[in-house]
Amino acid sequence: MDRIAALQPTAVNAILAEVRQLQAEGRQLVSLMRGEPDLPTPPHIVEACTRALRNGRTGYPDNRGEKSFREAVARKLERDNHLSYDPGTEILATSGATFGIYAALQALLSEGDEVLLPDPIYDAYQSPIRLAGGVIRPVGAEIENGRFVLPMESLERAWTPAVKALILNTPWNPVGTVFTAAELERIGHFCERRNVMLISDEIYETITYGEHRHVSALATMPGLRGHYLHINSLSKTYSMTGWRVGYCAGPAALIQRMFMILAQSSRGPATFIQDAAAEALAGPQECVAAMQREYANRRGIVLETLETAMAPEGGFFAMADVRGRKESSDEIRKRLLHENGVVVVHGAAYGRAGEGTLRVSFASGGETLREGLRQLREGLR
Repeated sequence: MDRIAALQPTAVNAILAEVRQLQAEGRQLVSLMRGEPDLPTPPHIVEACTRALRNGRTGYPDNRGEKSFREAVARKLERDNHLSYDPGTEILATSGATFGIYAALQALLSEGDEVLLPDPIYDAYQSPIRLAGGVIRPVGAEIENGRFVLPMESLERAWTPAVKALILNTPWNPVGTVFTAAELERIGHFCERRNVMLISDEIYETITYGEHRHVSALATMPGLRGHYLHINSLSKTYSMTGWRVGYCAGPAALIQRMFMILAQSSRGPATFIQDAAAEALAGPQECVAAMQREYANRRGIVLETLETAMAPEGGFFAMADVRGRKESSDEIRKRLLHENGVVVVHGAAYGRAGEGTLRVSFASGGETLREGLRQLREGLR
């Protein structure tokens, strides 16, 4: 099997190629596409990094993660997620959540093993599954009362004896659902009963709205511990996308296998970056609350401006409902790009169940957001 030939660029990268071509022709475009915060990394985190550099923290890192960082992760998981993990054996520092997912799949899968993947979902999960020799088993979501849900019937239908893992993202990119404790408990029971590892990507955990609150699946069901892997990073919570620092927490045997993969590849984030990350997790958290308030304001602008927007419970994406039109979501996306100069992602890029929607990002605010929404609304009308 040629695993490289099976890889595809993400939807965002494919659309970026179109965008750059139009820009080269002189077109002015407004992007509501990317999931990258426009907010700066908080100053005390930047200062922790520069202080580490001044103190000569530029040598090779501990490939498991610097002890101070792993201990900060353990305290954070206890404080925020009500999860208890041994920083010595059950926590691993990674170069962003992306590498954590890659290492987990490499550690878990043999050739032909299957992975349950909600549909629609962030499309960058697909390539690491294929690189690990895995086979994707889509789990069709449904829209109920303006909210994407993952029915248990869909999980059961998609399951086969070859399934080894389920990747779950909560808050859920792109659709904005925050799984409730009851929903997570049902999913947890499914994973335990079917002997499936729940790979839980929780990078949007702090960005929730109204009465919706992020819950880690293991906190709802402690018996799931042997079937749960926590994946996280600092990219969204602290606006540290370019720092490439994340962490995983899970069963010691799985973390050891992931460590062996990491030690032969990325070898982990730079020492001074881990020092800054430890400061982010352990230091004042008002910056996190301030960012959440800003995203809540932007979400309000989206819902006020775009009558087709489905209200997201978390994250910084809203799905615009364009079901019932004659055009496909990709055709609508292309028309908006070429005729209205606004860049969005078609829902079908994230799976068949995303057809009839468009993903609208409010990771950037200000005039970019207002002008983009104005052009989007005009194009949809």
